[in-house]
Amino acid sequence: MTASTAPPRQRAAPRLAVAVLVAALAGFATLQALRGPPVAHASALPPPPPVAVLRVAALGDPIALAQLATLYLQAFDHQPGISIPFRELDYARVTAWLEAALALDPASHYPLLLAAQVYSQVPDTARQEAMLEFVARQFAADPERRWRWLAHAAIVARHRLGNLPLALRYAGALQNVRSAPSWARQMHVLLLADMGEREAAQVLLGGLLASGVVTDPRETRFLLERLETADAPKNRHR
Repeated sequence: MTASTAPPRQRAAPRLAVAVLVAALAGFATLQALRGPPVAHASALPPPPPVAVLRVAALGDPIALAQLATLYLQAFDHQPGISIPFRELDYARVTAWLEAALALDPASHYPLLLAAQVYSQVPDTARQEAMLEFVARQFAADPERRWRWLAHAAIVARHRLGNLPLALRYAGALQNVRSAPSWARQMHVLLLADMGEREAAQVLLGGLLASGVVTDPRETRFLLERLETADAPKNRHR
């Protein structure tokens, strides 16, 4: 074996990580096609492979693997015809999958969108706080690009958790972000104003769409749907 030739086990391990993700998604789709009417079932979410393994497994295309990771995560609660309460998911593992996706594609906003706008909706304070703190940690790593999701976290903390000190802490972190528009830098004023959740959501979501900072079609579609929801009467959350 030459110095440039990797041992078979080292070559096989990264490929196995990709194979596990692909096989899991393919198997899920096959089962859905073969079984009868769906029955609600909460699958045990496994931990993601180590990020170091995923980087090698990406084979030069980490963005594609990051997207595959988020699809794999969402397969546990976005199953056709099945409603799985978020509170049945292991949120430590949810966080690990989101962190892995961001590590593969740091420019992506989608993992932060999922944390701020999807997984934070569970009616469980501990899980909500876990998602908000995930957003806050990721914001601190790249404030100039990730400020918008901390703004969402501030609104969730204020209106869903009723935790004004936490919301103001998040808002305070936004005040010196140069790339953020004035409404985001003045988020503390928005939080202290006598404004309901829907009105605040309309300001935030409308501002994001109007600013053009969101370019990914999935993110744009998601924000439009959220804006329509904010315009409608408040729905019950899962």
